[in-house]
Amino acid sequence: MTAEAANAPPRDDEGYLLDPADWSESVAESLAHQEGLTLTDLHRQILRFMRTYFEEHHIAPDARYVIRFLANELAEGARAKTTLFALFPYGYVKQACKIAGMRRPRAWSTG
Repeated sequence: MTAEAANAPPRDDEGYLLDPADWSESVAESLAHQEGLTLTDLHRQILRFMRTYFEEHHIAPDARYVIRFLANELAEGARAKTTLFALFPYGYVKQACKIAGMRRPRAWSTG
């Protein structure tokens, strides 16, 4: 077991945090590294939006809310969906939700 894995919060068999309250930006960096991603400022803005949404609504935001955030708040406009999936190439649920410290959304079959 690596030192990184030894210090990681508990996760399920798919690598999602068991308790979203265990999330921090350093946890996000570690999870991103395990997903083969290097977080940029844009990644971090999306993750912070997701965390804020989660804290307000107690559920992970659907991808359409993140796309709307990208389009409106970060001026990505029509490129928002393409941008989201370029930043998280293995999918919104598989990477963005995991790195943001969400539990795997069970109602979503793809992402």
